[in-house]
Amino acid sequence: MFPFFSYVSFLLLFLLLLPSVPEARTIRAIAPEVATVTRVDVDNYTWSGFQRFLDVQKGSKVDGMSKLKEYLHRFGYLQLNDTNFTDIFDTHFESALTRYQSKLGLPVSGKLDSSTVSQIMVPRCGVSDTPSKLHVRKNYAFFPGQPRWTGLTPMTLTYALSPTDSLSYLDRTDIRNVLQRAFSHWATVIPLSFTESKAYRMADIKVGFYNGDHGDGEPFDGVLGVLGHAFSPQSGRFHLDAAETWAIDLGSEKSRDAVDLESVMTHEIGHVLGLAHSSVQEAVMYPSLSPRTKKVNLRYDDVKGVQALYGSNPNFKMNSLLVSETSNQGFVLSPISNKWVTAILLILCLFRYY
Repeated sequence: MFPFFSYVSFLLLFLLLLPSVPEARTIRAIAPEVATVTRVDVDNYTWSGFQRFLDVQKGSKVDGMSKLKEYLHRFGYLQLNDTNFTDIFDTHFESALTRYQSKLGLPVSGKLDSSTVSQIMVPRCGVSDTPSKLHVRKNYAFFPGQPRWTGLTPMTLTYALSPTDSLSYLDRTDIRNVLQRAFSHWATVIPLSFTESKAYRMADIKVGFYNGDHGDGEPFDGVLGVLGHAFSPQSGRFHLDAAETWAIDLGSEKSRDAVDLESVMTHEIGHVLGLAHSSVQEAVMYPSLSPRTKKVNLRYDDVKGVQALYGSNPNFKMNSLLVSETSNQGFVLSPISNKWVTAILLILCLFRYY
């Protein structure tokens, strides 16, 4: 009997003193909103040429650097009156990189490191990230002056898909269904409803697909560059780049360059309602979206931002969103807790045996 107790005592002592395992198993409740393929060919990206600036150092002069400066100027990071940019990596450019990295949630280094160059090449929304006098609250932001749609609460806005500026390779009914779903994501959390109108010219929000220069001062640039843009309230203009390979269902669309239509529509509706870009990478209002990626579920940051403008839908419970996001992050089984559980089970088995 005593030898057995000695053996068990030694085993329990060894178990309790055992160092913690460095990593534990993570259990996730919800799969991420991402559809992937074997490989995405970044050479098809509009800004793929920026790869050659990887690890270029401050003070260097590289042909074409002026194009990267134009990119940062376009999206609000390089505030220079003189737009005749040089090819020199100067102090102004370094500061612009720092602001870009901070806004996009990247490691802030002021350098053209791998994470920064990779992010710059990703297709994105054409709305500037940091327009002048941007109203920033936490991670979400508003347009200057915090414009919003006004009217009686609950409010109804009408929308319509252009009868002429559409896509020939997608069924119009399918596009309308996707647009309806995109609006419903926002209607769930604020006291606004959205109704499709048959009269395009009379609709509050006008949606269309356009190529290149389409008359609004914000020309599109081709495949996998700017995906779309929308204007602040109460303009209601909502434009998508017709040059993209738009997908209703990523599962059936096999193109490596496919862009999820519902994801971009949901994002642009956020602009139509008055939201600017978020710094939260998981948020719908984050400015970039890689091909074959689906992101349609509003995150806490999206909801807080739009509710700051319009208030909350009385039927929406923020707690349900917080629980969902917490579940999505998963939970970790503690290695220390595991050891104690095992020790207790051994003790119970011992007493049962005797």
